Amino acid sequence: MTVRLWLDVEDLFEYASRNPRPSGIQRLAFEICRALQEQYADKGLVHFVRRDFVRNDFYIINWQELATLFKGLASAPSATVVRTHSIRPRGLIGIFLQRLVYRLSPDIRDPFLESMRLLGRAALAWIRCCGAVIRRAADLAVALPGSLRQIGRRRDKLDARCANDSRSAGSFTELAAPGDVLLLTGAPWSDPNLPSLIRSQRARRGLRLGVLVCDLIPIRYPEWCEPGLVRLFRSWIDSILPLCDHTFAISRETANDVEAYAREIGVRLPRPVIPIPIGTGFGGGPPKAATQASSGRVPAAGSYVLCVSTIEVRKNHLLLFRVWRRLLQDKPPGSVPTLVFAGRVGWLVSDLMQQITNTNHLNGNLLVVEDPTDAELTALYHGCLFTLFPSFCEGWGLPVSESLAFGKPCLIANRSSLPEAGGNLVRSFNPDNLDDAYAAIRHVIENDAELREWATRIEHEFQPTPWSLTAEALLTALDDLPSNAAALNPGQRRNTPARAGEVSVSPWAGSAAAPPAISAQ
Repeated sequence: MTVRLWLDVEDLFEYASRNPRPSGIQRLAFEICRALQEQYADKGLVHFVRRDFVRNDFYIINWQELATLFKGLASAPSATVVRTHSIRPRGLIGIFLQRLVYRLSPDIRDPFLESMRLLGRAALAWIRCCGAVIRRAADLAVALPGSLRQIGRRRDKLDARCANDSRSAGSFTELAAPGDVLLLTGAPWSDPNLPSLIRSQRARRGLRLGVLVCDLIPIRYPEWCEPGLVRLFRSWIDSILPLCDHTFAISRETANDVEAYAREIGVRLPRPVIPIPIGTGFGGGPPKAATQASSGRVPAAGSYVLCVSTIEVRKNHLLLFRVWRRLLQDKPPGSVPTLVFAGRVGWLVSDLMQQITNTNHLNGNLLVVEDPTDAELTALYHGCLFTLFPSFCEGWGLPVSESLAFGKPCLIANRSSLPEAGGNLVRSFNPDNLDDAYAAIRHVIENDAELREWATRIEHEFQPTPWSLTAEALLTALDDLPSNAAALNPGQRRNTPARAGEVSVSPWAGSAAAPPAISAQ
């Protein structure tokens, strides 16, 4: 490695301030940082930086600060909380009023009920608004003096830190030089000013830009995302692609998608998008032996089937809920294993969570382990019969390769990058077809010997990919960049139609030289 690498990790800190557990993107970004740190930090060629929003610049942080942050995300205890809205039964007064109103004729009753509903909502909204104003005013009166002092201390601390960074040898100002690479690996799109900051760094220091794209789901499938995310992500990707000297992706599927989108918006990428091998597992090493979960949230080994992912509409948990409800109706009592959802509760799943509550978690046959720690995830993987991943669309599919690393068979949706992540060691079903998913899952549950043979095959044939290989693939590509890449005018790449074949599929796609994480799986 000859190139000096600056990894922007601001988004990891921002994510940690709002979430108790890492998602797949944060895990992937941190494991890449860990691998780069272990292999190259002692040579002074890898640095981690955060953004100085006051000076529109970067400052260096040490590795331990980042490692401590992620350790807190992965291991801090949390309680299971199923976020749902309960339905309360109507009391005696409500029943009496309902009977009284329904004595009215329909032409009077219906407008009366509608007006009462509207008045009730307006009154409730007004009460809540007044209460919020009063509480905010009281809180502000109490907290303002201390907040002002705290802001002053933080500003003084930041000023001192940035001043020290600008003066000391080994600071960002001192070390950053033309030809160095600023690498974005996580979810940096929450900062709308980032493209402006990058343009400034290119002009002031001649830095080149490398971006690892995990997926284009907010653009390709906006129906599965919150509207705010769709707008934010589209603005970010449209602004960042013209600045990229090198673009990476976490799968061939995503690489092809990024190249296609670049052509759609008129951006001519200087090089093909390169899919990189994705490491296996989490926690900086191979799966550890199962330990007794102190939280008591892990069921008995061999009694359950596991689905690990954020619980959101795109992940298609609803399909598994419907399959399990049908299995419980069709099969004898006690013959259906428990279904376990392990992950953070995300967006657009309030209906699903309400159905889970209304059915009493399928009468105890569905368990939600919300925000599991890494220790709990390890125990869950070790103890499950097999895993399921029915997602409609993924950039890669970390739970698939994680499952194989633990020697557990995995049934996946036959969509996007998931077959790429699982290779010939997984089985698949159509995530849009309840009957197909039901038949595939029931077959595995009812054939114990076949399931054991499948697990044995995984144990013998699966080759885990070290995260060091992911880091090496990134650096090999970055070392190949021409030294004058930073001198390219970003404006020349936008609104310039790409010639046929100019942005080609990555040389790894369909090649015998495919990265081990892809070919082995």
